[in-house]
Amino acid sequence: MSSSPELTLYNTLTRRKERFAPIDASNVRVYACGPTVYDHLHIGNGRMLVVFDVLFRLLRHLYGPDNVTYVRNITDVDDKINARAAELGVDIRALTDEMIGVFHADAKALGCLEPDIEPRATDHIAPMLEIIGKLIARGHAYAAEGHVLFDVPSDADYGKLSRRPLDEMIAGARVEVAPYKRHPTDFVLWKPSAPGEPAWDSPWGRGRPGWHLECSAMSWKHLGEIFDIHGGGIDLVFPHHENEIAQTCSAFGHDVMANYWMHNGHLQVEGEKMSKSLGNFVTIHELLHTDKFGGRSWPGEVLRLALLRTHYRQPIDFTVQGLEESEQGYFKWLRSIHDVFAGDIDRIIQLDTGRPRKQDSHELSDDLNTASIINGLSIVSRSLAAYEASERKFAEDDATEFLSDLELLGLFSSERAKQLFDLALGSPDQLGPQEQKNVRTLIDTRLAARAAKNWKESDRIRDELAAMGIALKDNKDGTTTWEVKR
Repeated sequence: MSSSPELTLYNTLTRRKERFAPIDASNVRVYACGPTVYDHLHIGNGRMLVVFDVLFRLLRHLYGPDNVTYVRNITDVDDKINARAAELGVDIRALTDEMIGVFHADAKALGCLEPDIEPRATDHIAPMLEIIGKLIARGHAYAAEGHVLFDVPSDADYGKLSRRPLDEMIAGARVEVAPYKRHPTDFVLWKPSAPGEPAWDSPWGRGRPGWHLECSAMSWKHLGEIFDIHGGGIDLVFPHHENEIAQTCSAFGHDVMANYWMHNGHLQVEGEKMSKSLGNFVTIHELLHTDKFGGRSWPGEVLRLALLRTHYRQPIDFTVQGLEESEQGYFKWLRSIHDVFAGDIDRIIQLDTGRPRKQDSHELSDDLNTASIINGLSIVSRSLAAYEASERKFAEDDATEFLSDLELLGLFSSERAKQLFDLALGSPDQLGPQEQKNVRTLIDTRLAARAAKNWKESDRIRDELAAMGIALKDNKDGTTTWEVKR
C-alpha cells in the first residue's frame, strides 16, 4: 500500500462529503450497477462506466491492486430484454450474449479496466430465493397470487436514501397498481413468467426475479452483507437503490447495506435530454464507429476525456464542440510528451508510470475531482515545451509524471500507444519529429494570422502545408486539426 492522500467521497446517503474509511483496508469492496443487456449502451451509460472505473483505478492506486474488489453486474433477465427479443424474433440468451459482447467492446474502448467480478443475474437465482425466504420469515415480504412482494411499510427506514415520504413516492413514481398489493409502494421480488419467458422453480411458483432483488443477491454473494461503496447513475437512487437497501437490510438485520453511496449526474446531448424521438439518442458504439455525431467517429480516449472534464456529480452537456475541444487538447498533450522523448515511442511505452503528480493524486482523492486535474494537465503540457535542451532530465521527469496522470485517469495505455501517437501526430511513420514540430509551428502561426484577420497570410500557410502533404480541418471553435495525406 502506498503512502497516499486522504480520500474523501460525497455520500448520497448522508448528503455530505466524508473521509473514506474502508471496513477492511486489505479488501476494499465496491459494487456498481452494470447494464441491462437488451440494446447498445448510450453515452449516458458510458459516463457511469468511466466514473466508477476512475474510482476503481484510484482505489487500486491508494490501497494496492490486490486489495480492491470491484463488482459490476450484468442484468440478463428483465422485462426489457424479453420485449426486445420478442420484437426481433430471436432467442433471449442469444440477444443477451450478443449485447454483452458489444458492451465489453464499448467499455474497453472507453479505457475501462475489467472489474474483478462481473456476475450475471441468471447465475444467482438461488441467493435471490434465499433472500426472499429471509424477508418472508422476518415479516418484510408476502406471497400473493404467484407473486412475492416487499412490504414497504414494514421497513421504518424506507426512503432514507432518496429522502422521500411514502405519499410523495406514490405520487411521483410509476407504481404498478395491482389488487394483490397491500400497499401501493410494495414492489415485486418474484413474479410469474409468461409462456416463452425465462422461468425458474421457486416455493411460490415458477417465475423470475424482480430487478431490484438481483443486485441485492449479487452484491451479497460477492461482497458480503455490508460492504464499502455502492454506485450508479443518479437516476438509480429511487426506486432501484432505495429498494436494494430495503431488501438487504431487512433480510440480514443491518442498518446499512453499503457505507458510501455514490451517484454520477445526468447527461444531456447538445442542451437537450437524450431521447430517440428528438433524434439525439447516441450510443457508445455509434460514437466509436459511425459518423452520426459530428459527422465522424471519435477515439475512445477522446470520449472519456469529454466525460471527465465535468465533475462526476454535476450534470453534463455532451456536445460535438466539447468532443472537438477534448480531442484538440488530448492530442496536444500527447505531442508534448512525444517531443520531450524525441519521438521514441518504444521508450515512452516502457516508462515507469506508477508515480502521478502528488497534486493530482490529492485532487483525485478529493471526491474524484477530475475536472481540476484536467485543467492542470493543460498547464503542465505547455510547460514541457518551455524546457531548454540542457534541462532534458527535468523535462523527462515531468513528462513521465504527466503520463502517469493520464494512466491514472484511464486516458493512456501502452497497448494503444502507437495508435494514439499516430492520431496525434498525423502519422509519425511519414513525418519525423522535427517535421511534425515544423507543421505544428506553421499551424500555430496560421491560427494567429486568422485571429488577426490576415487572410492572405493564412491562405499562404495553408498552401505551404498542402504542398507538404498536410491537410487541415478548421473547426467551428477556432481550432485546427491536421493529417498527412501523402
